[in-house]
This record gives sequence, C-alpha cells and structure tokens, in this order.
Amino acid sequence: MALIELDHLCRRYGEQLALADVTLRAEPGIIGLLGPNGAGKSTLLKILLGLLRASAGTVRVLDMEVRESGLCLRRQIGYMPEADAIIPGMRGVEFIILAGQLHGLSRRQASRRAHEILSCLGLEEVRYRALEEYSTGMKQRIKLAQALVHDPPLLFLDEPTSGLDPAGRDHMLGLLWDLGHHHRKSLVISTHLLGDVERICDTVIILNHGRVIRHGRVADLRAERPDRYWLRIDGDTTDFVKELMLEGARILHDNGQGDLRVAVPANWRVIDFFALADNQDVAIRGLDRDDEHLEELFFRAIDEPHEAGV
Repeated sequence: MALIELDHLCRRYGEQLALADVTLRAEPGIIGLLGPNGAGKSTLLKILLGLLRASAGTVRVLDMEVRESGLCLRRQIGYMPEADAIIPGMRGVEFIILAGQLHGLSRRQASRRAHEILSCLGLEEVRYRALEEYSTGMKQRIKLAQALVHDPPLLFLDEPTSGLDPAGRDHMLGLLWDLGHHHRKSLVISTHLLGDVERICDTVIILNHGRVIRHGRVADLRAERPDRYWLRIDGDTTDFVKELMLEGARILHDNGQGDLRVAVPANWRVIDFFALADNQDVAIRGLDRDDEHLEELFFRAIDEPHEAGV
C-alpha cells in the first residue's frame, strides 16, 4: 500500500496556481518535504490532511480517497503544526487528554495514552505545569505528543525543530528517528532545515513553483563525484599538499589542521594518496568520497530548468 498517491493534483487560489499537475507515489517511511518559500508545501500538507480541497486531480492517503474519507482518515493521521497552537491556562496532561478525546478516544483511554506519551517524550515531570510556562523545547514536544496520542500510523510534521537550540534539535531528531525506525510510523516532515532531512529521512520530495522537481531516496538523487575526496591527515601537510598539486590535484579546502578537500585528475587511483603520504611521511587517518550533499542537490534542483513530474 502506498502512503500517498497524487494524480494530476492542482490547486488554484484565484488566478494563482499553487500546485501544478503534481503526480507522485510515496512509499511508507520518513519523508522530507522541501522547497523554497511559496513552493506549495503548506498547500500540499493541507490537502493531504483534508483541510483544503484540490482544484483538480485525485489524492489518496493510506489508500483512502481524501475527499471522501474526511474524519475517518484524519483519525489515522497525527499533525504537528508549526505554530504553538496551545491553550493558555491548560496543563500539559489535560491538553493531551483533550487531543485524544477529539480523535475519538474515551476519557479513560485518552488519559492513559497521555501519561504514556508524556513519559516517553521526557515530559513526565512537567505534565501538570501550565502550557504557557513551557520552554520552546517543551512546547515542541507537547505538540508532538498531541499528534501521537491516538497512535496514528502517519504523522505530518511542520517545522518540528523550529526554534530549538542544538541540543533540543538533536533530541527532537532522535525522537523522530525512533518513531520511524523502531515504532514503524511514517512521517512527512516539512522543513527548511536540510541538515535535519539528511540526518533522518529515507526519501525527499522537493517542490518548486508548485511542481515536484525531485522525488526519491537522497542517495539515489545526489550526484556521485568520483574525482573528489575528503582527507584527514596526521602530520605536517605542507609538502603533501604541494605534491598533490604537482600531480594535477586541486585543493578545494584546507583548514590547516589536516582536513583536506581535494579534486583529483581523471586517472587518479585511491592508492595514489597513500603512496604520496608515505613519501611525505604523513599518515592518512580518514578518506571519504566527496559526493553531493543534500544542500547542493537542493540548490541544483531548484536552479535547473524542469518539467512537471521530474
């Protein structure tokens, strides 16, 4: 069963075309939804949630037609909005119980699930604290808790690490990775933080001007660069770098502390690095291919001419 199926999906706001003939099939997993401002990400999320009607085309989520399924489908989905969307004066546990009841759970079921989820997300000690007293990190986790309380198989997450410091961001990404890989939930993560997507997502969907310009596994989409490498060198790299340049290599980055990014000529072999290192009495402690990263893929994709469905 496909997670999401879109067939010639269009959405107009008057004369403005927000989504243009989008066709794709997304399999279960952790999916990153990327695109510059105005690309159509928010519109697509609202349509997938059944909160906005498509102008044309068909939309299926969890093998259900969104237009026909309505409430039944939304009970199978958890949604974590970008905005705080909390109720001032309400305690954390009360907020999660209310969310559970709105999703169709009984008061008893919702209460049990609320305490379980808050414990799992590290909010057990603050569950009776008023929501407006929560830190930014706590608010992000309480939003995730309300999306999880009814145990849905699919989560839509809008900027889940927004506003978090590095430690809070790492913690949130760890929670999301765990949900996807240990609890077998599917996640669609809309974010502008490409590093988050590269760390935890299985696949990406890149939108631009209302069209899907890339869709697939990051490893399959990014360009391979067999002529570029990252090196970590122990020892004085001065003569090693000079020797590399005499052999036709270009130094793309040198931090002066042994980290080198190198472009090598077409006939270069990996063993040649070690031969040069031996000649210059330095040791190679790290050697990796410098293939394209997600950020480079993203900007290459949005800058290239494209057609619908690429």
